[in-house]
Amino acid sequence: MIGDFIIGFTYIPRGFAYIMLPGLRRYVALPILINVVLFLSAFVLLLERLGSWLDGLLPHSLSWLSWLILPLLFLALSLGVFYTFGLVANLIASPFNALLAENLELQMGGRPPSAGAGFKATLRSALIGIATQLAALAYQLIRLVPLLVLFLVPIVNIAATSILILFSAWMLAIGYLSTPMGNHDMSFREVRAICAQRKGLVLGLGTGLVLLTWIPLLNLLVLPAGTAAATALWHEKLAHLRHPSGHSRP
Repeated sequence: MIGDFIIGFTYIPRGFAYIMLPGLRRYVALPILINVVLFLSAFVLLLERLGSWLDGLLPHSLSWLSWLILPLLFLALSLGVFYTFGLVANLIASPFNALLAENLELQMGGRPPSAGAGFKATLRSALIGIATQLAALAYQLIRLVPLLVLFLVPIVNIAATSILILFSAWMLAIGYLSTPMGNHDMSFREVRAICAQRKGLVLGLGTGLVLLTWIPLLNLLVLPAGTAAATALWHEKLAHLRHPSGHSRP
C-alpha cells in the first residue's frame, strides 16, 4: 500500500514533464486559461469571506484554542473552495482534457480511443467525457455535502479536516482518471471499480493533486498536468485491470 502510494505520487512531476512535450502543448493552453479564471475567482472568494466563515465555525467558548483550530479550519475551507472550483474547471475543460489524454496515450504506445478517429469520433469522445465528468461531479457532491455539515459541529470539525483531505485526494484522483478511461467508453462505475483495486496508487496520485491546489502558480497548471499524470497512471498501471470484454477484472 505504501509503495503504491509513493508510486502514485511520483506521477505528478511526470505530468508536468508530459505537458511540455512539443506534440501536447497545443492541448494545454485552454485548460490553463480556464483554471486561471476559476482559481482567481476562488482566491477572491476566500479573501472576501474567509474571516466571517472562520468566526462562524469557531464558538466563543473555544476561542482559547484558536491557535490550533483556526489553521485547521483555514486549510479545510481553502481546500473546500479550491476543490469545488476545481470540479467545475474539470467539467468545463473536459473536451480539451480528453484530447490531451488521447494524444498522450497514443505517444506512450496505448490504444486509440474506442470512438476511433475523425471529427465525429472526437465529438463523441468529448460528449462521453462530459457525461463521465457529470457523473463524477454528482457522485462527489452527494458525499461532500454531509462531510461539510460536520464543520458546523464544534470539536468534530477538527477531525473533519483530515477526513476532507482524504476524501478530496480520492475523489480528485478518480475525477482525473475518468478522462483517459472515459476515452475508452468506460462508465464512471467502471472507473470506480478499477480504482478500488489499486487504492494506494490512486490515493498517491490524489494526494499530489491536493497539494498542487494549495501551491500558488502551480495550481494554475493542475488541470493539464493532473490530466497527463492520470493518463500515464492509467496506461501503465491500471489499463490491464480492464477485462477484454470491457469490464473490470474481479
